[in-house]
Amino acid sequence: MSGGAPLPQPTTQKILSIADLKALADANLPPSARDFFNSGSTDQRTLHANETALARYHLRSRVLVDVKNLDPSTTCLDRRISFPLCCAPAGIQAMAHPDGELATSRAVRTMGVNQAISSFASYPIDEIVSAGGNDDSAPSYAIQLYPMSNRGLQERIVKRAEQSGCRAIFLTGDSPVLGVRYNEWRNDFRTPSGISFPILERDTETIRSTTHDTGFAGLNDDGAHWAAEIPWLRARTKMKIFVKGVMCAEDVEAAIRWGVDGVIVSNHGGRQLDGVPGTMDVLEECVRAARGSKLEVHVDGGFRRGSDVFVALALGARCCWVGRPTLWGLGYDGQKGVERMLEVFYEDFKRCMALCGCRRVEDINRSCLARMGNDGVLRPLTRESRL
Repeated sequence: MSGGAPLPQPTTQKILSIADLKALADANLPPSARDFFNSGSTDQRTLHANETALARYHLRSRVLVDVKNLDPSTTCLDRRISFPLCCAPAGIQAMAHPDGELATSRAVRTMGVNQAISSFASYPIDEIVSAGGNDDSAPSYAIQLYPMSNRGLQERIVKRAEQSGCRAIFLTGDSPVLGVRYNEWRNDFRTPSGISFPILERDTETIRSTTHDTGFAGLNDDGAHWAAEIPWLRARTKMKIFVKGVMCAEDVEAAIRWGVDGVIVSNHGGRQLDGVPGTMDVLEECVRAARGSKLEVHVDGGFRRGSDVFVALALGARCCWVGRPTLWGLGYDGQKGVERMLEVFYEDFKRCMALCGCRRVEDINRSCLARMGNDGVLRPLTRESRL
């Protein structure tokens, strides 16, 4: 290892970047699945903003820093993970590969990170968790949950998740209705035959009898609010509660008032309200609002390289989550594809740490970054301690 990062080696490996992975997955997937996974809402401004927001930050490299014993590991969901990136709750993974979430679970175990399970998963919670093993090397899991009009079903999901060993609930708060997804409407998108949603207790015939949009509307509670959802969950589980979809300081402050354990800064991968900013444009605002509290701030949206993860941590995030890269890994080669995706992120993140002179994740802070001002002058960000 040089500077704690892998030495360059001659390789015939086709996948050297997440862009390589996406290209190969897109070639493998049928058009309906590819469009469903890759598209955002309306004009897809927010989808693209997630990546362009990251590009506004410049890394400040350092020289003559001893990084021989560099350690990229951190803690997430009460478990030490190999580096601060985990697999987000992306739904219908069996549409990318028959093993779906089971393959993802085996991959995160191999790579030493965690997994969040979508309510729209293709396999039951207990099978997904079991695929990751039950020893000290097993991942930590979260169950993603929508506020539901059927409280009985919602409670059954919570109980099954806790009994299966999940550590947290990721309550998605940004979807009282679905965003306008033109490709789904034009294509009359329906989940392929043979795929069910066992967590939601829906079989393939029920799912295919309606559009994805209509099926979601029949499930979701558009009257959900803080005072109804958080106390209801607290009364039924000891799992940690994170609210996913937070994009402003006001909602971070509400999360603190209602005593949740964390928030995930997220715009649903650009699939909900088009025109909202990229997550990196609001991350600092959310981190500032959480400062002085015990609230953890995580983030997703647009991560395509390990240096993107470095930027997010420098701005105060505790952990990053990826959805589409997981689906591309599955679409390319199932478990091995997801493992390769995580390897690409890990290798680049560790190399970025070394070249920026950071020996530990705790060393990464705002002083590692610079931004171009309106006057065209590049300025380092002022140093602030991490949450």
